[in-house]
Amino acid sequence: MRTDWNMIEVLRYARHDWLNKIQLIKGNLALNKIDRAKEIIDEIVVEAQQEAKLSNLNIPQFASLLLTYNWENHLFQVEYDILECSKIDHLDDDLLTNWTDTFFVCLNSSIKRFHENHLSVTIDPQIDGTRFFFDFRGIITDKKQIELFLEQSSSFPKIDVHAFTEKELSLEFYIPSRNNPKSL
Repeated sequence: MRTDWNMIEVLRYARHDWLNKIQLIKGNLALNKIDRAKEIIDEIVVEAQQEAKLSNLNIPQFASLLLTYNWENHLFQVEYDILECSKIDHLDDDLLTNWTDTFFVCLNSSIKRFHENHLSVTIDPQIDGTRFFFDFRGIITDKKQIELFLEQSSSFPKIDVHAFTEKELSLEFYIPSRNNPKSL
């Protein structure tokens, strides 16, 4: 399960991340790798823009989970992309966060240690609802555990699995807006 971060811990980790990024820029400048330093700055700008979009979606617990996940020791790294910048007023933040946290725990216990494992989360807010895409790339060692988790997630809106092999898992779910007549 995830850690409940207090304000001091959040500031400590954020400061640590920023110092690492600044040291990367300084190191590349010291080596006269100006183009690489500029690339790192561009990456930081894109990351900050995504953090701002995520923070503005009006799903604070879910945003907190994604923003802090890589600060802890897990077998995979999470990255995220928000396709539109609008608030999501129709989601149950608790339900979404609990499902995602449980999925992360299941995935973390089903993949190979000491391997480059990555999970990309794409959020596509739309007027009639929101689509969530979870794309994992790495080595899955326990497919049955993930299959069982997905079967038990039937109380969650419908989950469509697009790909599921030993090296990838791609799934999508759509949560309709409360104002959408096609809701659940």
